[in-house]
Amino acid sequence: MREESSQSRENSMHQFRVRNMTLSADEDLIERARSMARGQRRTPNAAFREWLTSFTQSAVDAQGFDGLMKHLQHVDAGRQLSRDEMNGR
Repeated sequence: MREESSQSRENSMHQFRVRNMTLSADEDLIERARSMARGQRRTPNAAFREWLTSFTQSAVDAQGFDGLMKHLQHVDAGRQLSRDEMNGR
């Protein structure tokens, strides 16, 4: 992966910096990605940005979960709950 020049993009509410990356992949995989993106009426670039957001969010979610568990470590049900009780809603 190679990072290239930075540029600014602006929409109606926010201004943010966009950096370019060069990725390598099998030709067939790239063509299938383009075809799928066309079918979804978006670009492969937009699909990649969505995936990248999701990919990086999973690490943040894991940290948040760990923090929540640490914060709630004092909670005790007072007994071992049955499987049905744990899954009951």
